[in-house]
Amino acid sequence: MIRIGMSTTCVYPLEPEHAFRLAKEAGFDGIEIMVTQEVTTQQADGLVEMAERWDLPILSIHAPVLLLTHFVWGRDPRVKLARTAELTKAVGADTVVVHPPFRWQASYALEFLSIVRDLSAEHGVEIAVENMFPWRAAGRNMKAYMPGWDPRDMDCDAVTLDFSHAALSGVNSLQYAEDLGDRLRHVHLCDGSGAIGEGQIFDEHLLPGYGREPVAETLRMLTDRGWDGSVVAEINTRKAKSEGERLDMLRETVAFARDHTATIDSPAHESPLRRAIDAILPGRQG
Repeated sequence: MIRIGMSTTCVYPLEPEHAFRLAKEAGFDGIEIMVTQEVTTQQADGLVEMAERWDLPILSIHAPVLLLTHFVWGRDPRVKLARTAELTKAVGADTVVVHPPFRWQASYALEFLSIVRDLSAEHGVEIAVENMFPWRAAGRNMKAYMPGWDPRDMDCDAVTLDFSHAALSGVNSLQYAEDLGDRLRHVHLCDGSGAIGEGQIFDEHLLPGYGREPVAETLRMLTDRGWDGSVVAEINTRKAKSEGERLDMLRETVAFARDHTATIDSPAHESPLRRAIDAILPGRQG
């Protein structure tokens, strides 16, 4: 069964307490914690207490690998990933999301895949390497990541597919998911409108369906395949003018995910088309 979760980044910079509350109100099945400078994202006891209080399990932990979390848990990326794996196990989650190393982390990059494999085995969690995108400066793509931005080319067992990153790198997400096969274990639900080479420079994290990626088709393909990973919303709601507007964005994202991961015989999550047909022909059978 596919679980529909929400990343705490959806409501950044709000604290985790607000993320749990909004995720519950929006109707998500669970939550992904992005480890940040906020201390409550780093401590298992507090996260477990919130998960129990809101009856919302923690599905995954995102390692502090962003530039803005450079000093969280020190500067050694090996230590940061190890502590993320420990936290993931402690809160009862099963997946760590990690980005490929930056090219200036040369020694870490050389050992990255073996570190991922060893920590995954040691802590009994999946460490899913996330697809990233080329950086661009002065009209030229830059090699920002080592061994690269595309986990398809890496010898890793688990991968996270981010639709916004796929759009920015000019990748078709449906083909990407098919290329990964069983190695695809986690999905960041969002969208993007274009690639870096087309003039797009920002990682947009649009609501699904608002960009150009085949998000619905990819979710349907995974559902039809019997995929059992987690689909975690990672959308940008910072332009919301109120909490109500933000909550509407989150609810729309949940509805999109449920519509496109529903099984054919699941009346609880019928597609919009099927509901429209039922409204016109209320006596229709089957």
